[in-house]
Amino acid sequence: MAGIREVVTLQLGHYAGSVGAHWWGLQEASFCFDPVAEKSEEEIRHDVLFRAGRTLQGQETYTPRLILMDLKGSLGSLKKEGDLYPDQRTNPSVAWKGSLTTHEEQPSPANPFLQGLDRPEGNRPSTANTSRTRPGDRPPAPERPDGGAQKTPRLEATMDAWSDYLRTHLHPRSVLTIHQYNHEGPGDTFGTTPPLSPRESGRLEAFGQGEKLLQDDSYLEELEDRLHFYVEECDYLQGFQVLCDLHNGFSGVGAKVTELLHDEYAGKGILSWGLTPVLSRADPQRNLYRLLNTVLGVVHLSSHSSLFCPLSLNGSLGLRPAGPVAFPHLRYDASLEYHTSAILAPVLDTVTAPYRLQTSPLSMVQLADGVNFSGRKVAATVAAVPFPMAEGQSLPDALCSHQSAVPWSPLSGCGGQRESRCFAQSVVLRGVSKDLQVSNPPPGSEPKSILHMCETGQEVLARYLYTVSSQTFSTSYLLRGPCKLLAPYPRFFSPQLNKQGHLLDKPPSAPATVESIPVLAALQSSAALRQTLDHFYTELHHMDVRRWASFFSAGVEMEDFQEALHELRTLSHCYKLGSSAEGSEDETD
Repeated sequence: MAGIREVVTLQLGHYAGSVGAHWWGLQEASFCFDPVAEKSEEEIRHDVLFRAGRTLQGQETYTPRLILMDLKGSLGSLKKEGDLYPDQRTNPSVAWKGSLTTHEEQPSPANPFLQGLDRPEGNRPSTANTSRTRPGDRPPAPERPDGGAQKTPRLEATMDAWSDYLRTHLHPRSVLTIHQYNHEGPGDTFGTTPPLSPRESGRLEAFGQGEKLLQDDSYLEELEDRLHFYVEECDYLQGFQVLCDLHNGFSGVGAKVTELLHDEYAGKGILSWGLTPVLSRADPQRNLYRLLNTVLGVVHLSSHSSLFCPLSLNGSLGLRPAGPVAFPHLRYDASLEYHTSAILAPVLDTVTAPYRLQTSPLSMVQLADGVNFSGRKVAATVAAVPFPMAEGQSLPDALCSHQSAVPWSPLSGCGGQRESRCFAQSVVLRGVSKDLQVSNPPPGSEPKSILHMCETGQEVLARYLYTVSSQTFSTSYLLRGPCKLLAPYPRFFSPQLNKQGHLLDKPPSAPATVESIPVLAALQSSAALRQTLDHFYTELHHMDVRRWASFFSAGVEMEDFQEALHELRTLSHCYKLGSSAEGSEDETD
């Protein structure tokens, strides 16, 4: 059997924590609780992202190989040291014989959902294993105590921080709190006259602030110590996943983290994801700060990563952000990070599946190399959540209904260009059972299409991708297992879906609680990125950014910013189609 090919994940920022909270929950939902059950060929190998350990009491654990950074006041009820290990501060060893005065802040109350799971002693999904460290040996977690979809609004009202919907136990070395800044500063400083500098606001809101954080020896040493802890126990480290807020100062943190990983772990894969929540139409200063952080993040993260992909439900990420992406069978509230991160998490889980499969020899570096050739270090993501497939419908029938228009939606702020020219792509479709992967027409009947003539489901998917984009270099993966959902995953699905996330002919009298969904997602080197990156450049190139001295006072030199703009322009040229029509249109823009 091949080595585990471990991956270390880093989550940088509050929205990255939101996506990560759902993502780890999805991982645990796919654990097999029957150790003797026959494992399907495409089963995810959870040891790639999770590690086996042991508490001080000798209890075996299974936790994510994770380092997360967030600000003071953003963790809610989550303890920095986690719940699996006792807090050493309960019995401190004190040499001082005089009087002591203890000042202790009251902890935030745990979310009612987590209290219902009896945290930490109850049977949480990632509680300690009592026999072996294989994920399939652990008992299933209890179901949500609030009764399911009928009480979802009440549950949603309690989700104030990402830790409120984190059902996964973390290792004590996972949480790294930044005490220099607050999650909620002293009021909203945008729009004040004169505007407060990032330093005065108490918030991590500028790229330069994030860069300087890792120039602080204490934070840098702490991060390196945690990296060494995870890396040194790996048999075959294939690389790092970096989930990073792109719209605030964590953009600068991500730039320094990926630079560190690039320098210290040469040859290892680095897949970076720039995450942005759905944006409201704020004042000009807030939007400009966000765009500056985004541009600097795109340039620096892509230069130090094997592949960088912005990920957001915004239609665009410019100064005037477009409205959120619509999904035909989701009824989500775009103002709730609890909802939007729950959509991005299964997409992230699906597109990263190829280097986590039991049988696939593909590595993280190879996945990136298949998309990023010719200097195209930025990729876009498209997805269908859920993939529209009727109950009992075969895969050829489902795909034939989408030959005129692909079923996915863009999730990288590239607008509504669903069918833009694509140079290369890695496509994953999950949740199609073996009996539905090919057509089984009656003997002697005429096949409906070329898809109905294919002998395997993998051939069906590959033929479909060639049909809709014959000039694109495509790699594809068809997985039987769907994306399984456990509470507190939000219940925002259309009543037209059954428990397996398949479409019904008509809505039932009582909507079903969706327990799993099929998902189609792809990483693409798309020509649409040229227009997106060019738009960023144009908006900032024609603006006198020196008026916003408060942003540059945080540490970004004007010369460095102008160089970043030049690199952005150069990067956008990598996605040029090369036709005369395209060139003339770009010159006009």
